[in-house]
Amino acid sequence: MTVDRSFEIRTPTFPFKIVALPVRTPLIRGGSDLPPLIAGCVRGIAGPGDVVCVSETAVAISQGRAIPAEAIRPSRLARVLAERAGPYATVNQPESMQLVIDNAGAWRVLGATLLAAAGRLAGRRGDFYRLLGPAVAEIDGYTGTLPPFERHIVLGPHDPEEFASRIASACAVHAAIVDANDLQKVEILGASPGVRREAVRACLKENPHGNADQQTPVVILKYRPVEGSPSVSPLLEAER
Repeated sequence: MTVDRSFEIRTPTFPFKIVALPVRTPLIRGGSDLPPLIAGCVRGIAGPGDVVCVSETAVAISQGRAIPAEAIRPSRLARVLAERAGPYATVNQPESMQLVIDNAGAWRVLGATLLAAAGRLAGRRGDFYRLLGPAVAEIDGYTGTLPPFERHIVLGPHDPEEFASRIASACAVHAAIVDANDLQKVEILGASPGVRREAVRACLKENPHGNADQQTPVVILKYRPVEGSPSVSPLLEAER
């Protein structure tokens, strides 16, 4: 079902009326068959031309990619590096940092840490994640995740491009797998054919999914033309 709110979005790049509808779902667990579950939740709400945006955390949890923090034993290196990470960094917990080390290797992580520190001195941020790649950048720390996963580290979803196409097929609309937060950072990890990723990214900067216990991992983006705006949705690529 939809929650009792929506967001009308207008941006300088896409000055059209886009309505974002957060949709509440049942609690998603490891093994949840997400495409038909989401199709049932958006039935009668999503229609042609809409884009169903699904949280990457929900997809990863359904794929069994959530690890209890208690199952991770951080090394001394992980604890030292986590203490030096910024307050909003997903690797400021030793358990998250340990997964990064396991994934990328200790020497690569140390090198990325030093280069990121140099980048910050030059006024540049995000080098740590850019250097280590998306598999590391998509690791979510355990703060702010909906119970009972508040003490889980969530890895990035497996094959989000293919998963977006599965959701699109099940819902008979367009779909995207997204990583959005309250810092206005949005990444489109995967999308079904025809979705304009830059448009979806712009529309999700205010994070209508919510970042706490809203249990709304699905947001439907609907285009509502206003006077002077094109009839074709800016959320979709023009057909050739």
